[in-house]
Amino acid sequence: MAVDQKLEELMGLLGDFGRYQAFQFVLHLLAAVTAGLHMLSLVTVAAVPEHRCFIEALDSASATSNGTILPSFSQLASYIPLNADGELESCLMYDPLAADNGTTVSCSSYVYNNTYYQSSRTIEWNLVCDKRWMGALGQTIYMLGVFTGAVWLGGLADKIGRKKVFCWSALMQLILGVAVAFTPEFISFLVLRYLYGIFGSAGSYITGFVLTMELVGPSKRTPCGISFQGAFAGGIMLVAAWGALIPDRMILQVVYGLHGLLLVAHWWIMDESPRWLWMQGRKREAVNIVDRAVRMNGRGMNVDKEYYLVEDKTAYTEEASATSAGLADLFKTPNLRKMTLNVCLCWFANSITYYGLSLSAGKLSGNPFLILFLMGLVEFPSYISISYLLDKLGRRSITSSLMIVGGICCIVAAYLTRGSTESTSIVMFGKLFIAGSFAVIYNYSAELFPTVVRNSAMGLGSMCARLAGAMTPMITLLDSFDPKIPAVIFGVISLISGTWVLFLPETMGKPMPQSLMDGENFGRGDTAFSSCMGRNKTHTEDFPPPQQMVPLRKNSR
Repeated sequence: MAVDQKLEELMGLLGDFGRYQAFQFVLHLLAAVTAGLHMLSLVTVAAVPEHRCFIEALDSASATSNGTILPSFSQLASYIPLNADGELESCLMYDPLAADNGTTVSCSSYVYNNTYYQSSRTIEWNLVCDKRWMGALGQTIYMLGVFTGAVWLGGLADKIGRKKVFCWSALMQLILGVAVAFTPEFISFLVLRYLYGIFGSAGSYITGFVLTMELVGPSKRTPCGISFQGAFAGGIMLVAAWGALIPDRMILQVVYGLHGLLLVAHWWIMDESPRWLWMQGRKREAVNIVDRAVRMNGRGMNVDKEYYLVEDKTAYTEEASATSAGLADLFKTPNLRKMTLNVCLCWFANSITYYGLSLSAGKLSGNPFLILFLMGLVEFPSYISISYLLDKLGRRSITSSLMIVGGICCIVAAYLTRGSTESTSIVMFGKLFIAGSFAVIYNYSAELFPTVVRNSAMGLGSMCARLAGAMTPMITLLDSFDPKIPAVIFGVISLISGTWVLFLPETMGKPMPQSLMDGENFGRGDTAFSSCMGRNKTHTEDFPPPQQMVPLRKNSR
């Protein structure tokens, strides 16, 4: 890795966090809000209300009124069989042409309970029962779009600039977010959802996170990074709030899309990363931005522009292995390979459990909008607590504890009465714990891997998280066999990963490794068990002095 001393000196003039960084940070943070909103928009736009078969004798001359299905339960029970819980089957009815009254057939049309949802994609296209997979596919396609955006746009931002990718993504999420509301058929809907995922929850979010990490000082990177998670949760809360206020799914999706307007002004008021400009040889632009920022921060300093613009051939120090290090190096040596696989599972487990619990909001009993709102709200106590405890208790213990408790909550909730207050409360607690561990893994991963492959490791972890997000809607379909299966799967994966995290080394208060050799030696013999028994054998004797973290590139939920 090349370390430019003049660049570090220039950025040091800003301080860790002044008025300028605060202003730019808020601009970047808005992208996290819109990312969370777009990510969970399908929970309301394609909501699945309670439904049953359309019965010609009972429904042909009547309709639902004020959310109450007019035929009585006893009347419906003559035409629709009951399930194991004593409720009407959602997808079956007695065959009216059969000689006996015990033969059942699938529904040809449906009646939907409109207590909470007046319209949705599910109602329009009847994406229930044997077509239920089509509704799940819509969310999976979106997550695959986020996966593509995390891989493609992250690299593109390194080539053409963070601001360009941020602003073009903002414009595209505005256009696509509105356009998808008017899609007339399913295939074009999937295509737009895929593109929507690339730009809606990947493009601006990733580059906004990177811009913040490259602008604020080391002491503020942890709280700023966690703030992005909180803003994402705020976007989820907006999904619920707008869903409760707007009954028409087309207007609702248009409103979601119009949130892209929050990012349009960034073309003129947001600055490019001075670090990126400097490394591209556009030093005068970088110096001018820092000069303006120093004056805005009111630090009483003057930037000597000519000093920073004079070429200094000794400004760079090269690390020999940097030019050849890449993703494959994460798997070449045993200690790095073990840490890489462990961290990949951790990203995967956090993502699949986080989105599994988020997408389950519509299945819990009660007002679905209130439940979804609370799903976002419960994340904030976790983020606030972590901001205070992360540098006191350590990364390993917090990550493992939160994942294990979150996994236990998932499994316990599966065996409680579905829709009960106890079950809903346990799900909320599970979301709180998983949201916390998901926030910690960003910082923990960055500190575990050496500088020369840090961006590659973070990108790999992010890809695992995106893969998990794409799988989550399909796993939820397994509740057709048994309602407990999805929650148990999420819980078991979280428990396994949370236990395995105990074998990772602790990074709190330790200098980050730089070379591949440092990475291979880092934390060898340091596990939670060796620490408890007083046999911590972390190899740090050959480490360099503590350094600033290289800006992260490919981070997103």
